[in-house]
Amino acid sequence: MTVDAPSPAENDEFWRERRVCFLTTSRPDGSPHLVPVGVTFDPAAGIARIISSAGSKKVRNVRSAGAGAKAAVSQVDGRRWCTLEGTAVVKDDAESVAEAERRYAERYRQPRPNPERVVIEITVARVLGNVRPSGW
Repeated sequence: MTVDAPSPAENDEFWRERRVCFLTTSRPDGSPHLVPVGVTFDPAAGIARIISSAGSKKVRNVRSAGAGAKAAVSQVDGRRWCTLEGTAVVKDDAESVAEAERRYAERYRQPRPNPERVVIEITVARVLGNVRPSGW
């Protein structure tokens, strides 16, 4: 029995379906910090977004790493999986946070109010897995 490869539309839908993802950042000592998160991905722009409180460990890790901070987000559904790797930055300007909240609401639900909210933006440089978004 052969299994047909997913279509590009099915691959793109994989990053719109509601599911928990995992974010990996590096602690200051270099060890990995892995946490469950909600992620949105814009394949056309090559940006993955994670909303978070400013004081969270994941945000502190990205800020501590400075320019060039590396991060990865992954999700899996049975045998389907995808990891997005790239460079992360923390943004706290109102426009960036509002855009991340809008995208989060589309994929998951309206996020609760949080005056300390920031967004981690990962500029994706590499995509791994058997579900590859359009253009990757």
